[in-house]
Amino acid sequence: MSEQRTSGGLRARVDQLAREIAKFGAVGGAGVLVNLGVFNLIRHVTELPVVRASVVATIVATFTNYLGYRYFTYRDRDKQGRTKELTLFLLFSAIGLIIENGVLYTATYGFGWDSQLQSNVFKFVGIGIATLFRFWSYRSWVFRALPAREAVETAESFLSEAPSTGGRTTVRK
Repeated sequence: MSEQRTSGGLRARVDQLAREIAKFGAVGGAGVLVNLGVFNLIRHVTELPVVRASVVATIVATFTNYLGYRYFTYRDRDKQGRTKELTLFLLFSAIGLIIENGVLYTATYGFGWDSQLQSNVFKFVGIGIATLFRFWSYRSWVFRALPAREAVETAESFLSEAPSTGGRTTVRK
């Protein structure tokens, strides 16, 4: 029976992680569209250098993503200490910005790949690499799970696996 509890608890955790990844991906996907849209708009209507345009686009996407993560992906997470949460979010987002735009900078100035298509490809690659870092850091440090929620979910998974007694409490002697 304990093996069933362990596999049921593991299944519940995997399902929860899959839902979290899907929500993170939905918000992140919208952020990618914002990021690439702003990036290409800036490149089209201004003379701003490619990496500076990318940094501006990343900053715009970061703010839209925060709203999505706070109020959709991680709405059930701890809401205490919003100042600390926002500070950590901005810190880890800045690191993500460096990762994302470091890839674009290297492609543009290191290899001379600066056509519109090449810039978009390397911006997208940079976003992908930075997203892995952001997912880990946001879920580990910024939008932390409430300890009580984890305990309740564990208890619920334990209770859902208990054999049904038809509403009666069974007392064994």
